[in-house]
Amino acid sequence: MRTLALEIDGLELPAVEKISNSQEEDPFQVLIATLLSARTQDATTLAASTRLFRVARTPKTMARLPVRQIERLIYPVSFYRHKARHLKATCRMLVSRFGGRVPTTMEELLTLPGVGRKTANLVLILAFKSLENICVDTHVHRISNRLGWVRTNTPDETEQALYRATASRWWPYINLYLVTWGQNVCRPVYPRCGACAIEPYCPKVGVTVTSKT
Repeated sequence: MRTLALEIDGLELPAVEKISNSQEEDPFQVLIATLLSARTQDATTLAASTRLFRVARTPKTMARLPVRQIERLIYPVSFYRHKARHLKATCRMLVSRFGGRVPTTMEELLTLPGVGRKTANLVLILAFKSLENICVDTHVHRISNRLGWVRTNTPDETEQALYRATASRWWPYINLYLVTWGQNVCRPVYPRCGACAIEPYCPKVGVTVTSKT
């Protein structure tokens, strides 16, 4: 983890991290950007979030937008029609149930439409500076299994296994480090093993083809 911390310096950060940094960790914008990011490339997520926040920057104003307008603003994120309905419903719930604020607990976050453990964990880490959560997406799931840290079949299983397998001081950083590494080096297909600073520590579990470029 210390090696990765040094190696990711200067690499392109994930879109939600960029939004979190630029908006001073605004919980609402972190939540919305994370919802948009599912199965969507970072550049698309960042562009869609920027367009949406120019029009509506609070739950109250976003809840007033017609679903069709939200669809147009977030297109072409994956499942944009489905996500538009979830965004509007989430904003309505934030206003009606939580006084226009993003809740600060896992249990409450999971009551919001479209919010699963990945989204909730990332909001708690980025927006509320939690030191007790690990956010697991496809990159974290893939790489932690490749490294042999865990042997799991799903991201939810990986999250629970990582709490047991890793030191708690690293929990808030696992997503940032492994997602950045997964997007730039430890890719799903043709990982750049020859350019990987942690290759000496990696048993390459499940890796059948590597590239030195």
